[in-house]
Amino acid sequence: MRKTLVLHLFGHPRLLLLAGLMLFSQLSFAQWNASIGTQSTDLGRQGLAFLPGELWIHAGDSVTWTMATDEPHTLTFLKAGQVRLPFSVGCPGYSVSPATFDGSACVSTPPLGKGQTFSVTFPAAGNFKLVCLFHGNMTASVHVLDSSQPLPHDQAFYDREAQTEGRALLSDRDEMESMEDESPGVTVGGGEVTATGGGSSTLALMRFTRHDVTIHAGDTVEWTNVDPVTPHTVTFGTEPANLIPPSPNVSVDADGTRHATLTSPSDSANSGFIVAAPQDRIGLPQAPPGTTRFRVTFTGPGSYPYICGLHDGLGMNGTVHVVP
Repeated sequence: MRKTLVLHLFGHPRLLLLAGLMLFSQLSFAQWNASIGTQSTDLGRQGLAFLPGELWIHAGDSVTWTMATDEPHTLTFLKAGQVRLPFSVGCPGYSVSPATFDGSACVSTPPLGKGQTFSVTFPAAGNFKLVCLFHGNMTASVHVLDSSQPLPHDQAFYDREAQTEGRALLSDRDEMESMEDESPGVTVGGGEVTATGGGSSTLALMRFTRHDVTIHAGDTVEWTNVDPVTPHTVTFGTEPANLIPPSPNVSVDADGTRHATLTSPSDSANSGFIVAAPQDRIGLPQAPPGTTRFRVTFTGPGSYPYICGLHDGLGMNGTVHVVP
């Protein structure tokens, strides 16, 4: 009799509707929003960061990241212990938005452009690290909690955190921007690494600090990359398809500095990536010294324009004026 009554009650249309609404409420998942990068109006200061640097969500929730900069980035979740190759793209291969990540297989976007979005759903609880494959100290964390656990923050909090962290990055002034003196040396870029509880970020200066230099024929100019993580190039003339290696006319001085000689503004030379060595970590083999300097000897007069082949779109360029 009781069994018949229970079946009769749950067969009632209103009770079925109520049960359906309760089930829908339990199965509905939240959509969160975050951003990738921040930049100054002139594009010269780039905040290489995921903003905010830390998120707490429930299993089943999704996060949509929006690109905010002209500097490209990837949004990448690697498997635990997966080897990250330098300057790699994909993990391997690209994922399609919306993607799903539970730690068992990597997820990666292609290089994203300003305004593009990418969404990731997290079906299982866990703590997951987010990285950009282009920038070594650009990381964040997503903490995925079981649905029974309360979340510490709402979307409005994350929006405020993203704005606060972004402003802090860009307002971090550095003395390297005023390092203009009478020497012929040129400082290439510059940067500072900062951290939150969820990961690290970098302020990168995408400029040659003495972008116009005047010298005499026969003089040598030296470029030095002082950014702790961001690679740059010094590229004259025709830009090669592959910027990573130096051009064939580049030799290496006794102190490890790359060196080229140009006789005419129509000549070409590419430094290859000049970048600091990766940060040493305890328990891993020591990395060799980085290649951070490039020298060019100018034997003929004229104006020699050059660019950073990676960041000329952000306004990173200069000219060497050679007088007799």
